[in-house]
Amino acid sequence: MDRDLTKGPVMASMLHFAVPMILGDLLQQCYNIADTLIVGNYLGKNALAAVGSSFTLMTFLTSILLGLCMGSGAVFSMRFGQRDEAGLREGALASFALIATLTLALNIAAFACLDWVRVFLRVPGEVWGMMREYLAVIFCGIAATFLYNYFASFLRSVGNSVVPLVFLAASAVLNIGLDLWFVLGLEWGAAGAAWATVSAQYVSGLGIMAYALARCPQLRPSRDVRLRWARVREIAGFSILTCVQQSVMNLGILMVQGLVNSFGPTVMAAFAAAVKIDAFAYMPVQDFGNAFSTFIAQNYGAKKAERIRAGLKGAVCSAMVFCLVISALVWVFARPLMGLFAESGDVDTILAGVGYLRIEGAFYCGIGCLFLLYGLYRALGRPGMSVVLTVISLGTRVALAHILSAVPAIGVAGIWWSVPIGWFLADGAGLGYYLLRRNQLLGWDGGAQAV
Repeated sequence: MDRDLTKGPVMASMLHFAVPMILGDLLQQCYNIADTLIVGNYLGKNALAAVGSSFTLMTFLTSILLGLCMGSGAVFSMRFGQRDEAGLREGALASFALIATLTLALNIAAFACLDWVRVFLRVPGEVWGMMREYLAVIFCGIAATFLYNYFASFLRSVGNSVVPLVFLAASAVLNIGLDLWFVLGLEWGAAGAAWATVSAQYVSGLGIMAYALARCPQLRPSRDVRLRWARVREIAGFSILTCVQQSVMNLGILMVQGLVNSFGPTVMAAFAAAVKIDAFAYMPVQDFGNAFSTFIAQNYGAKKAERIRAGLKGAVCSAMVFCLVISALVWVFARPLMGLFAESGDVDTILAGVGYLRIEGAFYCGIGCLFLLYGLYRALGRPGMSVVLTVISLGTRVALAHILSAVPAIGVAGIWWSVPIGWFLADGAGLGYYLLRRNQLLGWDGGAQAV
């Protein structure tokens, strides 16, 4: 059901909208974690390293499509807030045409560069065979990733965050079942985990497309709606900058993955498991940031400054409380969480993962604040600022990771410490810019409305 976020209690509206998004992405993490759990426990450390390194690469590729769809979603939310039905229809068509074209190009490039991945990520020879086999299958799901994220972004932009959750839940359950069948029953190895993921992705992608076309007239082809280059440029302006922000963020992580791989299969396996735990832990605040962005965009389009002010205060307080609680839980349960992914006798992998979680996991407030800043600037039509913050965060992370890890007394822990340092530097820049320019950011018709 569509939700108009320009009306009703501020925090109740935002949280009701955010909860299905949070549950949906937690389910998505579940089927990523299912691959890791099954592979790590039944196929061994090298297979875990192969699937884990592949996950980092696929996160980067997915982030390109996700950024494009999120940028389009910000435009859709503004048009919905303005009650501009014609603009919403034309924007949906322009967005689909643009992102579908870029998806095709990305898919071709992924297969063409498959063997180059080993050099870029510095993958050890004992891991590469399984990793290549896994990637050759998983790249087939890129089109499904586009379909799900495009239609989910549209539905969320008009206030419907429940339907994307339903399709994702079905996909997650299917993925786990197929993982068990393909990997354990049919003994297809790492490729079986990939086939399970791809099959589940197409179920959710095609399913949500059929629903959206049936229920949303704005998405259906019509003689009255043409592909206008003005709309394409508008969508591109938001989408490409948001795409750059998302992909730069994950490119930095991918570059760090290459550095991690240089420490060998044990650290690779530890990083693969710890990153999954990490992503699962802070995923709710990331989705809350996206829900917050939709709330701000709708109210910005409707010119409701008071609701934006109340939303900002409530979102910051809620996100910080959540992050403090999750940081405490991850710190306390780091070892048993790592024990879920590694074989019980693989003490070195468990200890390396615990070190990661107890350093990075202690500072989730930094990433929580950053997700809110990304959402705020995207909603206010300043996606370029999100790019700047990402460059600060990831640039610091990559540079410090290489510098600190080269110091023998610090070693791989330098990679872990580089992450929260990058978060807090970007937070400082984003908050400083907002405090200096908030009147201009939220001024309409030449007037300034401080928030």
